[in-house]
Amino acid sequence: MVIVRERNLDDIRQVKITKDYIKHPDGSVLIEMGNTKVICTAMVEEKVPPFLKGAGKGWVSAEYSMLPGSTITRKIRDINRLKLDGRSQEIQRLIGRALRSVVNLEALGERTLWIDCDVIQADGGTRTASITGAFVAMVLAFSKLNKNGIIETIPVNSFLSAISVGVVNGKNMLDLCYTEDSNAQVDMNVVMTDKEEFVEIQGTGEESPFTHKQFSDLLDLACKGCKKLNAIQRDAIGKEICDKIGE
Repeated sequence: MVIVRERNLDDIRQVKITKDYIKHPDGSVLIEMGNTKVICTAMVEEKVPPFLKGAGKGWVSAEYSMLPGSTITRKIRDINRLKLDGRSQEIQRLIGRALRSVVNLEALGERTLWIDCDVIQADGGTRTASITGAFVAMVLAFSKLNKNGIIETIPVNSFLSAISVGVVNGKNMLDLCYTEDSNAQVDMNVVMTDKEEFVEIQGTGEESPFTHKQFSDLLDLACKGCKKLNAIQRDAIGKEICDKIGE
């Protein structure tokens, strides 16, 4: 299938992050990446999982789901399956793992930050959009705790974002939509910090193997995309809060 792209191969889709999108959570955003839209919320619970009780540090956990109408054909709710969808389970573990990598859990204290990512419209890159949006929601929640005197600092060491890259019709592409992703010969999701540190790389030769050079070129492309996302995150969060990150 020939894919016709309306943007340059190394461009990300139009991204918009609306903060404080939901009233009740400690932090919330609506992130829109092209036609993909995800609501990300962050809520703090004054307890930790049993395995961390008395350890003097906190935890970050995530849940991910897709609304039935978020996809072309209706997606059955997990509650009706009586079990969590395997894909959803994989993605929510990825989100939690990625966020924990940039959080000072000791500075958080014995608290759990719950991240919920709900996809309301899917057009590729829902997991990467979830991570990028969840980071902003998390920082907003920590800032609220800090302002209320509950924690002394914003316990975040680096900015975190995620982007997809791939090889489609033999060409390296950044930030794949659903059609591009479905026709990719190579598909990769990259999670990284603003210091160009990699947190997670998920890469698959969907239709063919890929070379070391292709791998390096795709990572360079991902770095470019994540830098753009970091700038958008900073604008959404605001300078006053951003200046406290990494203190």
